[in-house]
Amino acid sequence: MPDYNFYDNVYDVARQIPSGRVTSYGAIASYLGTKGSSRMVGYAMQACGNAKPPVPAHRVVNRQGLLTAKFHFGGDTMQRLLEAEGIKVKDDQVQDFKTVFWDPNIELAL
Repeated sequence: MPDYNFYDNVYDVARQIPSGRVTSYGAIASYLGTKGSSRMVGYAMQACGNAKPPVPAHRVVNRQGLLTAKFHFGGDTMQRLLEAEGIKVKDDQVQDFKTVFWDPNIELAL
């Protein structure tokens, strides 16, 4: 059974990713103090379809900027959502990844 409190925490972080930026599963896990749980962050993203308010799961990619979850969105939906926000994607890879990367450990620091 999933830990919904963990999922809610993941969703709270993901909802703060600005349009036109991306982060990684690992960066969210690290911010939450659970560095080894990037896969659980991925499971949370996979389960967020009906979350209220909506979670911009398309802005969460793997640590190399790959759209590893694209099949959960169907077709090229994930890429189209990112491109609509000005993020360039080529061959399922976010271009200029370091430039558009949003690190919650930095951005959400107190």
